[in-house]
Amino acid sequence: MILSAPEVIRRLDPSCVSGKLVIAPYAKECQQPASYDLRSAGDIILACKSCTLLPTLEWVELPMDLAGTLRCRSSFGRRGVLLGAGFVDPGFRGQLTLCLTNMSNDDIIVHKNDRVVQMILHEVRDGDRCYSGRYQDSLGAVEAK
Repeated sequence: MILSAPEVIRRLDPSCVSGKLVIAPYAKECQQPASYDLRSAGDIILACKSCTLLPTLEWVELPMDLAGTLRCRSSFGRRGVLLGAGFVDPGFRGQLTLCLTNMSNDDIIVHKNDRVVQMILHEVRDGDRCYSGRYQDSLGAVEAK
């Protein structure tokens, strides 16, 4: 099941006791009916024909019963930008590092706060493990380890 905007907002509420979700800073204009737009943490140039690592502005914490799928926003896709590494496991905490490949013949400027990817949140049933890998508590763009 994909979480709707009202369910995402309910889980963001500090009084939520089970399945609490963190997206900080949260911006109402980034909340879509069935996804949340994650923003760029800073200004960066996506050089043509190359891959660039870009951290999200948001710190994300997923509870054990949620996973996230990341999709490049169509406004970037139409300009030739592809997103790699688009899954977030239950239990992940940190800023997400986006692997953006600019397939166009021109450099693309991304400004701080630009909405770059959509995070679609899915319910995970009967999960028994949380993410505990090397990217836990990531800050900034994290190179492959």
